[in-house]
Amino acid sequence: MEVTGLSAPTVTVFISSSLNSFRSEKRYSRSLTIAEFKCKLELVVGSPASCMELELYGADEKFCCKLDQEDALLGSYPVDNGCRIHVIDHSGARLGEYEDVSKVEKYRISQEAYDQRQDSVRSFLKRSKLGRYNEEEQAQREAETTQRLREEQEQASAIPVGSRCEVRVPGQPPRRGTVMYVASSR
Repeated sequence: MEVTGLSAPTVTVFISSSLNSFRSEKRYSRSLTIAEFKCKLELVVGSPASCMELELYGADEKFCCKLDQEDALLGSYPVDNGCRIHVIDHSGARLGEYEDVSKVEKYRISQEAYDQRQDSVRSFLKRSKLGRYNEEEQAQREAETTQRLREEQEQASAIPVGSRCEVRVPGQPPRRGTVMYVASSR
């Protein structure tokens, strides 16, 4: 027996909205009712399910139909991979209203208050003596840096002005020239 016409249990669609300027690619079960599907879309577009009107567009971006039967299954509509479902919001919100983060009140804490907290990253680093809070490691790094600078200064002072040199930079051919000056690093 041969069975044809069965579709995959899930479908990958693009979601657009009258509230947002971006599209989301999402995967949904075809066995969801339109009411259940709207509830899942709330998290994607930010519109309440009760204020949504859904339009289906084919992969070619041509309008196909409205998804307006609340108890119908998503799979009962001609929804295929690559289709777009556009959510029209009737809640009164405006385009981009949920995208502008400058309108969001931010939590701020003073440095003194942050230093007093025991559950912060900084207090963990201090307790564990990691990073800049490890005095031995910091002292060793400073000593290595000082030693490296001293060695570079010794090498630079051994190069007389006017001598010929060849400079090699990775990914470029070597270049020959004359030493015009020697910079001292401090």
